[in-house]
Amino acid sequence: MNDAPTVREIPVTDGSTGPYGIAAGPDAALWLTFARSGRLARLTLDGELTWYPLDAPACSPTAIAPGPDGTLWFARYGDHRIGRVTAAGQIDSFPTPTPGSGPYGITAGPDGAMWFAELHSDRIGRITAGGEVTEFPLPVTGAFPSAIVNGPDGALWFTLNQAHAIGRITVGGDVALHALPTAEAAPVGLTSDGSALWFVEIAAGRIGRISTDGAVEEFPLPDPEARPHAITATSAGECWFTEWGAGRVGRVAADGDVTEYELPSSEPHGITVGPDGALWIALEGGAVARVAP
Repeated sequence: MNDAPTVREIPVTDGSTGPYGIAAGPDAALWLTFARSGRLARLTLDGELTWYPLDAPACSPTAIAPGPDGTLWFARYGDHRIGRVTAAGQIDSFPTPTPGSGPYGITAGPDGAMWFAELHSDRIGRITAGGEVTEFPLPVTGAFPSAIVNGPDGALWFTLNQAHAIGRITVGGDVALHALPTAEAAPVGLTSDGSALWFVEIAAGRIGRISTDGAVEEFPLPDPEARPHAITATSAGECWFTEWGAGRVGRVAADGDVTEYELPSSEPHGITVGPDGALWIALEGGAVARVAP
């Protein structure tokens, strides 16, 4: 694992509208969001790109995730809606009940619904396959709930960027918050490795791990200004993350050991494990990187 991975870059657009979110679809392809231009794209493993413009150019699609219904769901931060796209490219969307909610992170829950975080309303949302939305208020204000994932304990876990905490919500709406040891940590990306939750602290330059009982460990990065953004687990105790501020991808092991690798283009955002087992990274500089450890 100390050998440098193989990195292949696939240009997809110019730097003004680069990809932001990325997810592996049920169709053995990668799906991308373009927050600056209001579009989605489907990228095959051999580099074929298909564009899907959305109905509002300023809708700012951010995170995207596969759903239990065989489609992909995505947050529309700019117009406060939740979108859905089929593998054939059919798109629809649903408004959130709270005006100006700013949905950002989204994930499939353990209950057959999608769950999402609302940056501006201090709420966690749940949407069914039929588009019915329920919102759960959090016991904090100005917290900026950001990423959200299905945890190993049957609950949803989420980052609170401005409250510097990790939250947990059950499918029944019970909420618990866990403050982080580092002040002004600003957690963003979050993932589950099947045993614990891992997260990035974009302001503090750290990787964190939280167990389901709320115990937190933090691991400083070699470069405290790296601005880690997104993270994904490849196995229990091994995660890969993007360093938005440094143009790198990093690997963190169970013991906190970190290895970093340079990427060809700038501003890496979303990261996912692709249908081919490699890591795929959205580079806002206008490309997608395939990283094969």
